[in-house]
Parts: sequence; C-alpha cells; structure tokens
Amino acid sequence: MIYLTLFFEFFKIGLFCFGGGLSMLPLIRDAVLTHEWLTESEFYNFVGVCESTPGPIAVNMATYVGSTQGGILGSICATLGVILPSFIIILLIASLLKNFTENKYFKGFMYGVRPIIIALILSSGLALLIKSFGFASFTDFEIDFTSVIVFVLITLIYLVSKRLFHKKLPSITLILISAFLGIGTSVIMNVLG
Repeated sequence: MIYLTLFFEFFKIGLFCFGGGLSMLPLIRDAVLTHEWLTESEFYNFVGVCESTPGPIAVNMATYVGSTQGGILGSICATLGVILPSFIIILLIASLLKNFTENKYFKGFMYGVRPIIIALILSSGLALLIKSFGFASFTDFEIDFTSVIVFVLITLIYLVSKRLFHKKLPSITLILISAFLGIGTSVIMNVLG
C-alpha cells in the first residue's frame, strides 16, 4: 500500500507543477507533512541537501522520501511518480503537436501559469529563508545565530567578489564556501556557548 501511496502522491506533484523543482516544493512539503513521512525541520534540512546535490530537487526529494518509507522499491515508486507526468506530457507534445508553441490556447495557458510559478518559487524561497533564521511560526521564534552569521558572511563574500572581479561566483563555489562557513561557525558557537 505504501508503494501506491508514494507513487500517486508524487505523481500528483509531478502532474500539477509547472516551473521546475522549486515550484514543486510547497506541494512536496504538504504531502510529506500530511503523511508524516518527514518532520518540518527534516524537510527543510533535506531541501538544503537536495540543492547541494546533482539532479532535480523534486527527483532527489522523491527518491529520498520513497527510500525512507519503502526502501529501494519505495524510492523507485516515488521517483517514477514524480517524473512520469513530465515524460508523458513532453512525449505527447513532441509527437502530436509540432507547432504547439504557436498555438494561441497554449500561449494563453502559459500567460496564466507564469504568475503562479513565480509565486510558488518565491514562497518556497521565503519559507526557507524564514525557517533558516529560526521562525517556526509567527508565535514561535528562536533565532538561529549560526544561520544568520553564515547568511551575512556569504552575502558579503558574494558582493565583495562581484565588486572586485566584476563577475558572479559560481554556484558550486558559493555552496562549498557556505558549507565551510557553516561548519566553522557551528564549531565556534559551540565553543562559546
């Protein structure tokens, strides 16, 4: 039963999300919290892990959640569930509708979907930012100084490097610097605290 549940929950996520993995985060969050597959803090921690590893975030999340709930077969079911809708839709578009992008109904659909994609990505980003600083809810707040310090330091490093070298640091470099800053800051906070 868990295998069907994993497949159908992630199939719904894959079917109803446009705009990539980040726009899927609110639906993934709702599914994993509703079924109690992850706690909220585990979910946000794993989002950070998924963003740091190769591959689409939705596939990484589906594989992880599936493996925690049903082992290898669970990870296969969840992963197939999340990728199958996109695969089917792209296959249909490629095989049936060669001039699909010029279709006025498709253009109208895309004009309608774009704002919600942006809203979903922004809400995911803001939720991650707020949670990382210590907000559990509007009434429950305990500031996470390590996260704040790392955020400020990585922002300064980014801005200074952009100012000095007139180009952005690569994402992987920022991730590695953030990891080292997080480890260093955590060790210092534990020594002081």
